[in-house]
Amino acid sequence: MDDARARDEGCTTGDGAAGVDGPAGNSGQGLPDGLLVRHPVPADHRRLQGALADWWGGLGGDAGALQRQLLVPRLFLQHFAGTSFLVERPDHTLHAFLIGFLSQTDPRTAYIHFVGVCPDGKRAGVGSFLYRRFFAAARAAGRTRIRCITSPNNRDSIAYHTRMGFRLEPGDRTDEHGVPVHRDYDGPGLDRVSFVRDLPGGQGAIPPVAAP
Repeated sequence: MDDARARDEGCTTGDGAAGVDGPAGNSGQGLPDGLLVRHPVPADHRRLQGALADWWGGLGGDAGALQRQLLVPRLFLQHFAGTSFLVERPDHTLHAFLIGFLSQTDPRTAYIHFVGVCPDGKRAGVGSFLYRRFFAAARAAGRTRIRCITSPNNRDSIAYHTRMGFRLEPGDRTDEHGVPVHRDYDGPGLDRVSFVRDLPGGQGAIPPVAAP
């Protein structure tokens, strides 16, 4: 998503070879065969930066790549690793990732910040697996809602989140597609679409999954 920028796109070979750790690495239920999931560590930062530059097919050129890279600084791997996840292939090639955290301001909320799946991993259910793993972690921490945002022009992201049971929050204008938009949400000209998803229970209840 451009912010929970779930674009099932792009793949690069990782520079670092980090091992698969503990229960999270051994519980890839719902992943295609051969893929493993674990929490990130600071040493993964270089590989993530490479993915953010390469997985989006040159979107926005060098400036777009830099913008994406700046959105995932090392601090996420230092301070929010327990609610973030990497998916790797057996050779430790990075296949997908989700960066998320528990809100320190709102004890009800968990936030999905950035998601990416490599280009040849699209439509294999890896993105949905990561979302559900995050839902489980948030629920285990007592959180009752998930929030994320995306750009108004990211139609694929809007459709994806709608399918995942997220609701579009009212904005201060509506675009030509009827999507509510928050004007200047991230600064002048940086409009965003805001999503929220309740958990558990209610419409679109989340089925049980193994917690990390």
